[in-house]
Amino acid sequence: MHRSGVGRLLLRAEQAKLANLRVICHDVVDVLSSAIAHQSFDSILIFFPDPWHKKRHHKRRLIDARFVEMLAATLRPQGVLRLATDWQAYAEQMLAVCNGCSRLRSQSADGSFVPRPEFRPPTRFERRGARLGHGVWDLAYEKTLDPY
Repeated sequence: MHRSGVGRLLLRAEQAKLANLRVICHDVVDVLSSAIAHQSFDSILIFFPDPWHKKRHHKRRLIDARFVEMLAATLRPQGVLRLATDWQAYAEQMLAVCNGCSRLRSQSADGSFVPRPEFRPPTRFERRGARLGHGVWDLAYEKTLDPY
């Protein structure tokens, strides 16, 4: 949660005259575990989460098996989870974690990365990374039908 980013989001939402947006400035793990009903979302987009690139900080990364299970629970059947990162090691971790979730199926034919979706606007970090020659990895998963 980055307060200045939330402020910028609210400003842009006001400029765009959006009336269908809800913003919660709180830790997403707490919100998903206590305030969001299962099968509430048609899609979840997580673009460029902090990679915590130092090995001793990897435990702080947002995308881990427990969190992906929480995300899968909040998606409706056939809902879509989309992720993107500009850190290759984190992309590989995301891929392994998401492929290991039995309630998600990769939208990539070979279970790997997908092309950048046209609707995803490039972030400031992505534009900077492109100037420096960094790659960007996109992932997309569909929620399978719940067995119960």
